[in-house]
Amino acid sequence: MNWDDLRFLVTLGREGTLAATARQLGVDQTTVARRLRALEQSLGTPLFERDEGLWRPTAVGNRVLERAGRIEEDVAGIGRLAEADAGKVGGVLRVTAVSALIADWLVPRLADFYARHGEVRVDLVASNDNLNVARREADIAIRLARPASGDFLMRKLADMGFALYGAARGDLAVSAGDWVAYGEDLDHTPEMRRLQAMLGSGRIRLRTNDVRALLQAVADGIGHGLLPCFVADRHPGLVRLSGPAPILSRELWMLIHPDARPLARVAVMADWLVERFAADADGLQGRLGAGRPNAR
Repeated sequence: MNWDDLRFLVTLGREGTLAATARQLGVDQTTVARRLRALEQSLGTPLFERDEGLWRPTAVGNRVLERAGRIEEDVAGIGRLAEADAGKVGGVLRVTAVSALIADWLVPRLADFYARHGEVRVDLVASNDNLNVARREADIAIRLARPASGDFLMRKLADMGFALYGAARGDLAVSAGDWVAYGEDLDHTPEMRRLQAMLGSGRIRLRTNDVRALLQAVADGIGHGLLPCFVADRHPGLVRLSGPAPILSRELWMLIHPDARPLARVAVMADWLVERFAADADGLQGRLGAGRPNAR
């Protein structure tokens, strides 16, 4: 058996199609199919079956994928051990978080990080998905909940508050029952469950997972919104309707694979994130102090 064929196996297991697997690995689809056939022939059993255009693992394929995934993580860990031994701050660092945190919190503060560690190149991945830090899809993940499982180093960074907001313009007639909200794929989140509990006979007039679009929709009078305070409080077109305290909070957690933590670039970014989140704790939590103009 060619050990490198396992790389094609686990990628196809994740992606589900030859085209996506080929893009991920930087090869053509014919190469993916050929490597899969070679692996199946060496093992003497089919590992995938075609189902409406998707490649789904067989029962044996699932068991092989489970073990091959562990091998992939071990190989990635070997690379991290070698980098950690070098001890040099530098290279590419991938950080993933939801888009609002990246665009409206992390990017405006990154100049401070670069002033200290200009030799590091930061790749920011805006995603609601749990990118796998074990496979090095991300070095550091910032998530809006503590994972229930997984081999991670986890640290709580802050609490992120949410409040009710409306348009600051007094000439906009907005019905109390009109709302804007995230897309249906996020209906499971605490903020959407809270909104559904408040909705009553009201209606959701707009759905989008783009937080900036939600902010503007509220400012334009399309509806009210349950929004993260750290972005909504700074928007000149919004006013907080629910008082100085947030009505909902979510925990922000930093996830790092244990093998990645000794890497110098990961260590300095992790320490910087802890420092910056602590410094901005009040703003992230959404505690309005005296003199803040946008509370009604």
